[in-house]
Amino acid sequence: MNKKSDMPEFMRKQYEFTAHLRDPENNPAPPDVEGRRMAVYRRLFFRNIESFIAKGFPVLRKLYTDADWEQLVRSFFAHHRSGSPHFIDISREFLQYLQDEHQARPCDPPFLQELAHYEWVELALSVSTETADVGGIDPNADLLQGKPTLSPLAWPLGYRWPVQMISPEYRPETPPEQPTYLVVYRDRNDQIRFVSINAVTARLLELLQEQPELTGLEALQQIAKEMKHPNPDVVINGGLQTLEQLKSQGIIPGVKK
Repeated sequence: MNKKSDMPEFMRKQYEFTAHLRDPENNPAPPDVEGRRMAVYRRLFFRNIESFIAKGFPVLRKLYTDADWEQLVRSFFAHHRSGSPHFIDISREFLQYLQDEHQARPCDPPFLQELAHYEWVELALSVSTETADVGGIDPNADLLQGKPTLSPLAWPLGYRWPVQMISPEYRPETPPEQPTYLVVYRDRNDQIRFVSINAVTARLLELLQEQPELTGLEALQQIAKEMKHPNPDVVINGGLQTLEQLKSQGIIPGVKK
């Protein structure tokens, strides 16, 4: 039953009702529903969605006027087909809309997608059901000779824009020469933390993620080789300090047993 004309009457009514709620300007209200009640439904549904998105993207919300923000959310509400019925997934659906469907407007900041992703990560990590495999991790083993393991609750991120600094008072028009590298992680007390890292640390975490069989020493030796550093021991010694710091934060809980 792909066509609405082939649907049972009650399903056609449901489509009419929800189409009007999503996009009332282009879909007339069902004729047998009182206008006053329909207005209540329109307001209730949209405000619930808008409130949830505004709370999930608080910095982004502050960058828009009320009118521009409402237009953005209404476009999402009208046109995006969500893949999940759960409220907790609305932020992810909104991010997907911005990345894949939204047509940029003059009022949109150039860093819209990256800032939205950065803000979404906090919610995603806070509700993640992932847990570190403490049974397969030795927290006291040698970080150079062992194989350091990244916590599943630690996400290394790279952005063109300094997303962690953006605010109504700081809205860059062009990205800086150097990209921004961050680790967002959930600590032992289930608090979300944000740590700025440099390009070398970002590369180290990338290697540990992509090649989990590497020892800490092998990963640092590869970085020294990529950097063509004249004294690899400098990279290795500095990298060991970085690994120890990441371990103290719980980003690297230990090494594989």
